[in-house]
Amino acid sequence: IDDLINKEIAAGHLPGAVLMVARKGAVVIRKAYGNAQVYPDTIPMTPGKMFDMASLTKPVATATAIMILVERGQLRLMDPVEKFIPEYTRYIYEDGSPAEPIRLYHLLTHTSGLPPYTDFKALKSEFGAPCPEAVIHRIATIEKQYPPGLHFAYSCLGFITLGEIIRRVTGMDIDEFTVKNIFKPLNMQSTMFTPPEKYFSRIAPTEIVNGVLLKGFVHDPLARLMGGLSGNAGLFSSANDLAIFAQMMLNGGTYKGTRILSLLTVKAMTTIYPELEFSGRGLGWDVYSDYRSNMGDIFDKSCYGHTGFTGTSIVIDPQTKTFIILLTNRVHMPHGNVIALRSKVANMVAASIV
Repeated sequence: IDDLINKEIAAGHLPGAVLMVARKGAVVIRKAYGNAQVYPDTIPMTPGKMFDMASLTKPVATATAIMILVERGQLRLMDPVEKFIPEYTRYIYEDGSPAEPIRLYHLLTHTSGLPPYTDFKALKSEFGAPCPEAVIHRIATIEKQYPPGLHFAYSCLGFITLGEIIRRVTGMDIDEFTVKNIFKPLNMQSTMFTPPEKYFSRIAPTEIVNGVLLKGFVHDPLARLMGGLSGNAGLFSSANDLAIFAQMMLNGGTYKGTRILSLLTVKAMTTIYPELEFSGRGLGWDVYSDYRSNMGDIFDKSCYGHTGFTGTSIVIDPQTKTFIILLTNRVHMPHGNVIALRSKVANMVAASIV
């Protein structure tokens, strides 16, 4: 694995990486490679670096928060989105009749019919930044591409919607709710939205945007328009903290005496949703969709995980009680790419289990 990662760094596919592998509660590898930053200055990578999690925000923060609210009886997965956001429109058939409403489980499994993204430049031009109310209204009223429950299309818009539902149901923004109910109870001290400036020296930067190196500010444009408090992206974390979260999931929702989720909730989140087998998705987690290349070719189908656009990845295999956390800031490089690397690392870890 050392040779593999160093070769990818030398090829310019990523500036550096942090890898954490554990099995049966014991850490096998915890190692930093290369650099955290290569321009305008070079800063070496360290194991404790914090990264922009990008779409790892979806399962670790948003889906977990939604399922906590389901467990508490404050939500049902069958609830229509329009119950919480009344202006949320439906798919319209050619004859002008509306489809069934989009429900929470459609958002969690990317089967809502929402498009993948929307024009953030137009929103910023019209409303300025940040403009969270405008973003939510645009998503609510955007033309839906398919009736819900019939087509899988990975969509950030669905998880931005879920973050807003968390806010409307609890009265707390996603950062406050997740810190209070997930990250603080687990003692994940390096996991947060909109990190204060005192953390910036620990954060691996992403791209230069408008002449400014993004470090501590979310990379995703729509999440920036949400002020960094978004259900699709915006979480920052470290390998050590994600290891705590992964072990909590492997333990069936508990870690060192602190229960975050029930055993049955973890199972429901990490198995393909029964009515939507074509999607290959659990509730917030990827189980067997076209996006699962980070899980490699060898792990059993019970394996689940997720990736982030900035170069982050997590793989959890309940059968062998193994997890792999590979954190990179590949978008810091002009031609950054870690798709093949993630898969190869997973294969090498799986092949090492005897």
